[in-house]
Amino acid sequence: MLTRLDWSAKTASFKNGCSPSSPGDSLEMRPLRLSDYHRGFLQLLGQLTLVGEVSFDEFKERFSAMKQCRDTYYILVVEDTGTKELIGCATLLVEQKFIHSAGTRGRVEDVVVHSEYRGRQLGKLLVETLTLLGKLVDCYKMSLECKPENVKFYETFGYAPDGQLFMVQRYKD
Repeated sequence: MLTRLDWSAKTASFKNGCSPSSPGDSLEMRPLRLSDYHRGFLQLLGQLTLVGEVSFDEFKERFSAMKQCRDTYYILVVEDTGTKELIGCATLLVEQKFIHSAGTRGRVEDVVVHSEYRGRQLGKLLVETLTLLGKLVDCYKMSLECKPENVKFYETFGYAPDGQLFMVQRYKD
């Protein structure tokens, strides 16, 4: 599916020809695999938020459940093929709706780049790719949540504050 993206429709500018097919030397962008449990996927997410303890069996069960929800979860990772470690990831969650003629809404979630690889435009690449993917799968809108200090970053891709408040009720940390 990544090969079908209309990269000419991108809104952000990239240095050094960075693209989904060429994220950088010894780097590969691709969908999440079950084997990524052993490539540091959960540790990478831990640089974003609390992950907790997740055994391989729990990971496998969740991975399988998400995979069965066809056309709902698109999890991209960036792998350093030299070290075989994951150094970036982001998720597009596609919600099925009744509104907008039974349309779909896309949500960008869990964007993180390993601290040692930041500044290489990988976060930009992940967000731009998921934004174009949302367009490709015919989402009527895309949204995301971010901290105030990240608003300018996401505006680069055409996202804008919509004046609504994001509210949350947490049951667990």
